[in-house]
Amino acid sequence: MLFFTQCFGAVLDLIHLRFQHYKAKRVFSAAGQLVCVVNPTHSLKYAPTRCAAAQTSVEQGILPPCHHHEAVHDPQLVPCTCPLFSCPWKGHLEVVVSHLRQTHRINILQGAEIVFLATDMHLPAPTDWIIMHSCLGHQFLLVLRKQEKYEGHPQFFATMMLIGTPTQADNFTYRLELNRNQRRLKWEATPRSVLECVDSVISDGDCLVLNTSLAQLFSDNGSLAIGIAITTSKVHNAEAEM
Repeated sequence: MLFFTQCFGAVLDLIHLRFQHYKAKRVFSAAGQLVCVVNPTHSLKYAPTRCAAAQTSVEQGILPPCHHHEAVHDPQLVPCTCPLFSCPWKGHLEVVVSHLRQTHRINILQGAEIVFLATDMHLPAPTDWIIMHSCLGHQFLLVLRKQEKYEGHPQFFATMMLIGTPTQADNFTYRLELNRNQRRLKWEATPRSVLECVDSVISDGDCLVLNTSLAQLFSDNGSLAIGIAITTSKVHNAEAEM
C-alpha cells in the first residue's frame, strides 16, 4: 500500500506538471511573445569617471560630443558599449556581444517580438535596466534608464541600439509599446548604433521618454512591461525589391 501510494502521488505530480507546462505554452503561443524579467542595476559609471564628467556637463546644459574613441588608436577597435559601467575593454565590433554576455552577464533574448519587464521602478535614480535582443540576424541592445534630467524630477528613457554600424542601423525600425488599463503608448524610430554614445541619445531625447506619473499609469506593482518589435525599414525593403 505504501509503494502504491508513493507511485500514485508521483503520477499525480507528473500530470500536474504536464498540465502547467501545457497551460503556459498555450498562453505564450497565443501572445506570440517571450517575456524577459529584467532586474535594475545602479549604474557604476556615475562614479567620478569620464562618463560622469560628461553627464555633469549635460546637466549643466552643455552637450559635449561623446569622447569614447579618443583613447582608441586602432580604428577597428571599439570600447565597451555597456552603459552600466566604465569598462576599459576594447575590441572588434563582432566580439562585443561575447564581451557583454561573459563579462557583464547581460541576458539575450531571441524572437521577433518580446516583452521587456522592468522590475522595481520605484528605486531612486540613476538606475538602469538592460538586455540584448537577437532578431533578423542582428543583436540589439535595449536600455531603460531612470535619471533625473532635472533635479527632483526623475524620468524614464528607453532606447534601442544596434550592435553594428550606423549604416546597418538605418536598415531597421524598432517599436516600443506600453499597453495597460485601456491605454496604449507607442514609440517607433530607427535604432542608433552602439558606436554612438547612449548618454547623447538620452540627452537629445531621441528615445521613449516617460515622466513618473505617466510611467505609473502603465506600471503594475512596480514593474513596467515594454513590448519590443523590430522590423526592416520600408526604405530598405524598397531598395531590395529594385
